[in-house]
Amino acid sequence: MFPPFPQKEALLYCRALARQVQQKNLFCAGAMIGVCVCKSAQGEQIVLKAFSGQYEGNWLLDGWVSPCFDVSAYDLQVHLYDERIHELGDSLADTSVQSEKRLELKKERRMLSRTSLEQLANLYRFYCADGQIRGFGDILPSFPHVLPPTGCGDCCAPKLLSEAFRRKLLPLSLAEIYVGRPPRSGSRITGRTYPPCDEKCRLVLPTILGLEIVYRDKYLIVVNKPSGLLSVPGRTAEMQDCVVNRVKRLFPACMEQPAVHRLDMDTSGLLVLAFTPDVHRALSIQFQNGLVDKEYIALLDGTVKKELRMNGRGTIELPFRLDPENRPHQIYDPVHGKKGITKWEIIREELVRSGADAGRRRTRIRFIPCTGRTHQLRVHSAHPLGLGVPIVGDRLYGNGGGRLMLHAQSLSFIHPISGGRLCLTSSVPF
Repeated sequence: MFPPFPQKEALLYCRALARQVQQKNLFCAGAMIGVCVCKSAQGEQIVLKAFSGQYEGNWLLDGWVSPCFDVSAYDLQVHLYDERIHELGDSLADTSVQSEKRLELKKERRMLSRTSLEQLANLYRFYCADGQIRGFGDILPSFPHVLPPTGCGDCCAPKLLSEAFRRKLLPLSLAEIYVGRPPRSGSRITGRTYPPCDEKCRLVLPTILGLEIVYRDKYLIVVNKPSGLLSVPGRTAEMQDCVVNRVKRLFPACMEQPAVHRLDMDTSGLLVLAFTPDVHRALSIQFQNGLVDKEYIALLDGTVKKELRMNGRGTIELPFRLDPENRPHQIYDPVHGKKGITKWEIIREELVRSGADAGRRRTRIRFIPCTGRTHQLRVHSAHPLGLGVPIVGDRLYGNGGGRLMLHAQSLSFIHPISGGRLCLTSSVPF
């Protein structure tokens, strides 16, 4: 993961903390330790420290942040199942046990282990930036059928940020460093700093923060917007939850209107926002002058015409405008409409394997917009003069149902300060 907050200030505390634990012979077996520098509502600096997992079998250590669950409830839950699971393990180690009985014992052990893991996962509570408290059931759509990885939620970053938001503190800097004996895998080096891990932290931090941060520095931020979240606030009170307000909640020094461009509420993917007016102006000019490279992936609800399939790629040029009688619907208008230009390329055709649409063919396609009109890709996909097939889940130009299968996969632009080119990507969630 990309570090969600600046690391510099917290890293100073982290290195000092690493020296202290080495002098006291703590975490000799090896562990990640982390520091989060925060600010209270009164402007006081608060420094939180945490360690990953357990220390010598203990979840609690004086002066360190507690885990994201009630330890007494956790220990009680472990005690309920562990004795029987160990008994079953001992029985299975007995080579005289018959094969049929062995299968029964294995089945019972699997069932007890899964039940124990599920109930332990249910104990986790994460305090989030929006003031809400959430568990794995709120974070993982497939929970409890699919359980989080073992140790998910026990890393430093989730513990530190959950504690900061529990205490209504504003995180300013966050860093983690490895101490003690390196693991056999060689995946960690003593004294080296590491960002939050992809395997576990990526599952919970976007929920805790309210954003998945793909890139951030003191000038700009790029986030991976989920489908269903507004890019900018709407006019009514119920439309204030959006990427802009979530960014401003985490980074209060951000400019008032940081959005450089927008994605439709139903579209997911990469969105760039500026922290300062000068950077906002420079990025806006790049967008206006077509200097920003964007690539979208879409899943179309059917197959395109034969001649288009044979070509496999092409360019759509269609003028369209807002239909004032049916906002926000856009309509084709060769006289008064503004031309939208989109390059497209078929990736592959796919067959729906299950559900109500089982057996239906769909087309996975790459879109490269050369202009930035409202609903451009949705209109160019659905209109008969375009591809003639709507995007799956399009409630305006298709049949709706489920999320819109349109994702802003890549974004590339010149950094206004460094002058280097930033090329960012995001995994397609469908």
